[in-house]
Amino acid sequence: MNHFGIVIMAAGKGTRLKSALPKVLHTVGGKALLLHVIDVARTAVTAENILVVVGHQADRVETAAAPTGVRFVLQPEQLGTGHALQCVQRWFQDNKVAPPENLLVLSGDVPLIRPETIAELRDMHLREHAAMTILTAIPEDPSGYGRVLRKQDGSDDVAGIIEQKSLSDDMLATPERLREINSGIYAFDTQKLFDRLGRLQNTNSSGEFYLTDVAAMLVNEEERVIAIPVDSVDEVLGANTIAEMMHLDASLRERTTAKLMAQGVTIFRPETVTIDASVEVAADTILEPFTQLLGKTKIGPNCRIRSYSVIENCVIGEGVLIRNGSILADSIIGDGAQLGPYCHIRPESHIGAKAHVGNFVETKKTTLGEGSKANHLAYLGDAVIGTGTNIGAGVITCNYDGVNKHRTTIGNDVFVGSDSTLVAPLTVESGAYIAAGSSITDDVPADALALARARQVTKPDWAKHKREALKQARKSHT
Repeated sequence: MNHFGIVIMAAGKGTRLKSALPKVLHTVGGKALLLHVIDVARTAVTAENILVVVGHQADRVETAAAPTGVRFVLQPEQLGTGHALQCVQRWFQDNKVAPPENLLVLSGDVPLIRPETIAELRDMHLREHAAMTILTAIPEDPSGYGRVLRKQDGSDDVAGIIEQKSLSDDMLATPERLREINSGIYAFDTQKLFDRLGRLQNTNSSGEFYLTDVAAMLVNEEERVIAIPVDSVDEVLGANTIAEMMHLDASLRERTTAKLMAQGVTIFRPETVTIDASVEVAADTILEPFTQLLGKTKIGPNCRIRSYSVIENCVIGEGVLIRNGSILADSIIGDGAQLGPYCHIRPESHIGAKAHVGNFVETKKTTLGEGSKANHLAYLGDAVIGTGTNIGAGVITCNYDGVNKHRTTIGNDVFVGSDSTLVAPLTVESGAYIAAGSSITDDVPADALALARARQVTKPDWAKHKREALKQARKSHT
């Protein structure tokens, strides 16, 4: 692919979306439209050989795509697809960079395009020595799309591309001949493309320079223009409305669940789960209905994720059980751990192997060591907890003094009694016991017992005398 470069069109506004967000930054399948296309492009060429044409809110689009390593071409005015390629041509000239022998042109709002389709388009373009190769589709209803006219000799050659509004009455009278649409995805012989860009005209109702006019020039000048239909129409569909965007989202997620099930993942009621395209799940893991796996989550084998759990950007080991309604973000869960129901694992938590985090337990920036347990109603923030430690119900690490966060360090095999408050900064060394209901403000040495509560006072018959006094008061009142 060294003799190939890729151009991604991402300069448009997307007016019909009625959104302040640039069209290509709208999210489907857990990722911006443009980032899906860049990921596919990077399967064919290295990132530095990908040029993204930006225009509307260019800074915002560049910020989103810059981590991928692609390069950017500014189209300051959005004057059509042909004008976008004129900007690309000038970019090569201004940067004194030799253009590749061939250019693939992709749309930044077509996230379902597959690497296999791009490879097939590339290979046919090279094999047939074409000046231009057009990726086409044959939808049930081609209305609104430009149509591809084939030559009547039975070959793959194209006679021209006609926009919907330019179709004649005779053409509309034979719709079966005009169902093949132009997807807006092309491969070009770069030099033959660049030789013709300067001759494009904008004498049309939109006042724009159309890249499709290059096809007519090439055909008229007896250069070869061919077309290849895509297997699935969905691959080349963009989105002009939020409703169409959600259709793309549903298609991407259906593709993701199908891939995971083919890899040995059991998904009950796959139509109910939400799994982002970047998620990885190993074989023999079970996903129950209405789970959400988001971002770059990676789940190991033999796990069970129960209904209504939401997991985002987490790494989960082997044999983990996550019970119903648990929320996890940006954390690591060790092998054999059990979480939930209804726990909240906040960012930078590390739950060790075989550890237990129970119902209504919240962790934040906390390490819970192997085999340790926090089974009920606890808050563990900015804490490092060793192995084999038991955190009782209602325990709180008081990590915030109103200005700064402080750490609580708890050693191995510690017992922290229920309703204890641990006021950081604090160290509780291994083997120590904290009595229930204690408020611990000083470090606790190894194997010690720490109590920090008032001595209990019991007054015999106090309640009996109180009731008798109340009874006499009511008689006096009546």
